[in-house]
Amino acid sequence: MLAKNEHSLIVGYSPATATPDPRSETGISPAEIRKIHTDPDKLRPEGSDHLNYHEFCAAARDYFGTRQLDHNGPMNVLLLNPEFPATYWSFKYALRFLGKRCAFPPLGLLTVAAMLPKAWEVRLVDMNVRSLRNRDLKWADAVMIGGMVVQKESARKAIARARAAGLPVIGGGPLFTCEPESFPEVDHLVLNEAELTLPRFLSDWEAGNPAHLYESREYPSLEQTPVPRWDLIDMKAYASMSIQFSRGCPFDCEFCNVTALLGHRPRVKTPGRIIAELNAIYDAGWRGSIFFVDDNLIGNKRTLQTELLPALEAWQKNRSGIPFYTEASINLADDPRLMDAMARAGFNTVFVGIETPSVEGLAECNKRQNSNRDLLESVRTIQRAGLQVQGGFIVGFDSDGPDIFQRQIDFIQQSGIVMAMVGLLQAPVGTRLYARLKNENRIRGYSGGDNTACSTNIVPRMNLTTLQEGYRRIFENIYLPKPYYERMKRFLREYRPPEIRPALQFAHIRAFLKSTVRLGVFGRERFQFWRLMSWTLLRRKELFPTAVTLAIMGHHFRKVYEIQLHRKRAAPTEL
Repeated sequence: MLAKNEHSLIVGYSPATATPDPRSETGISPAEIRKIHTDPDKLRPEGSDHLNYHEFCAAARDYFGTRQLDHNGPMNVLLLNPEFPATYWSFKYALRFLGKRCAFPPLGLLTVAAMLPKAWEVRLVDMNVRSLRNRDLKWADAVMIGGMVVQKESARKAIARARAAGLPVIGGGPLFTCEPESFPEVDHLVLNEAELTLPRFLSDWEAGNPAHLYESREYPSLEQTPVPRWDLIDMKAYASMSIQFSRGCPFDCEFCNVTALLGHRPRVKTPGRIIAELNAIYDAGWRGSIFFVDDNLIGNKRTLQTELLPALEAWQKNRSGIPFYTEASINLADDPRLMDAMARAGFNTVFVGIETPSVEGLAECNKRQNSNRDLLESVRTIQRAGLQVQGGFIVGFDSDGPDIFQRQIDFIQQSGIVMAMVGLLQAPVGTRLYARLKNENRIRGYSGGDNTACSTNIVPRMNLTTLQEGYRRIFENIYLPKPYYERMKRFLREYRPPEIRPALQFAHIRAFLKSTVRLGVFGRERFQFWRLMSWTLLRRKELFPTAVTLAIMGHHFRKVYEIQLHRKRAAPTEL
């Protein structure tokens, strides 16, 4: 087992063998290390005048070393989910109305936890729910950290603290798979899909000779993927639970890294496995919404329609309403029977990648499923089937001209897509777009993972200032109160009420009461808020909860976009 050294926790103790205030090869003293360990916000990006992340990790490793472990004994493993910044998908400002701390649990880490040896003690700290504490690190023998690219800054701070505590660090998930070279201080990188690479790491770990890098170019079956360890989290802290039916997507959009990470052939779990996972969530006491995190739920239509959806419909009959939502491609609109089956099974929302109303833009990014169709009518068809459409939009394609900004505004307003995520084109590592633009010498570092950051890692054809000003114009014309509430009303007119509705919970009552004060009294949207609420009660009262939810979401989106745009006004030419 572990030989725990209290000084490795950096609480003001210097080893007896060290000279007073010794300095590592980097010139950083233990006093400086202790200061940053207790305040990781002191870390700054590489190239700044402040102590950067790599220097700190090197100094901590050099001075404090790494704890010596008995690889054959039981382990205390700390799973870390880094914090999300305030982005479109964080829902940070909307969660406050519900009294929740985070939108979704870390499904990947909960699944990995179920793959670890039974003899190991496992704890999970979701840094979106609570902060990482020194006593967490003191308890642990090793740290396993996962996350997405947008969590990079928080991940670095957590890794730095783990390194300073003398703990071996194991990294996995999309962030580390996309940028392994950015994390030389991580002891072991377990990349790609854990079903293939984690068992190899665990075998080598128990043998006492784990390697630095584990990766695989194969795609595993999902039949052996275990039920996530829901016992490791406090469900009350989250707005929604998550579940995964499939991985992979049959399409090949140039800017998307889903196929690079997960392949073109959708792999699915059996309906029995999904029902077992749903039962585990339900038996743990959850009665709210559940997000099917598949990148394209309808990638395998036959299995979905003939096997999974009937099983979900049967499962719903004996329970209080549990609404589902997911992501799907626009060709969902071509299959009325499939949409009807999804609605009966409990789905009420789908996120769809619309991207652009430009035919040239769709051809450029190989979005063939969106081409040769009336996109507006496709959206309305899905809405009328009882599925709210959330949309993703992109500006900055090479073919985009100055008119693209107004075209995007017009499409979004006419479509009634209330939750419209608009971002500048980015090139994630592993995509065909990244490879093409790198060959053209048009890549400026890694993508930050935040589609709404008003920045990009590419050199666009359009003048950057023009692109950013156009992006700001889109925001002002879709998210300021007047256009936002107009779009809500258009959507509520079209939307068929969902067949399965959630049971009323205290969090819903809290959210409504808080919205009447925050939005209806003090908010700049108060006139639009009360006007829409009155209209909804008179004309579509069954959709009143939906109207309240969307009003709250509008508050979040305005806060996020305003923060991002304020930052860019200070540095308008920054990429």
